[in-house]
Amino acid sequence: MKVFNGKTAAEEYMSSHTLTFSTPELTLTRFAFWLGDIIPDPKNPGQTMLRIMAYVEEKDFAPVPIIDEEYVPTGAIRSSGGIYGSLKTESGASTKFCSECGIKISLNAKFCTECGATQD
Repeated sequence: MKVFNGKTAAEEYMSSHTLTFSTPELTLTRFAFWLGDIIPDPKNPGQTMLRIMAYVEEKDFAPVPIIDEEYVPTGAIRSSGGIYGSLKTESGASTKFCSECGIKISLNAKFCTECGATQD
């Protein structure tokens, strides 16, 4: 995979240009123009290339495993009240059942504390 080494390019640019009175926007604009300059190609004498191509390197990265799993709630977003309802599941008229998983939840719960499903 070809990757742009921006750190090396920025270090070389900053070491060869004085930017004491420049604003960050002006510095960035000048850096972009500097990267777009045409320079002699060091590998092919007599030919030119864009300066940015001098900082493009070939890198070999390990393959990234793709995780394609179903979401399983951990229960980390639980509270003692509020929009999630109460954790206490009293019996009687103050409780209802989740429309997705069927667990008892508070009557005023907008979300299930077990599966996270939105309640009607």
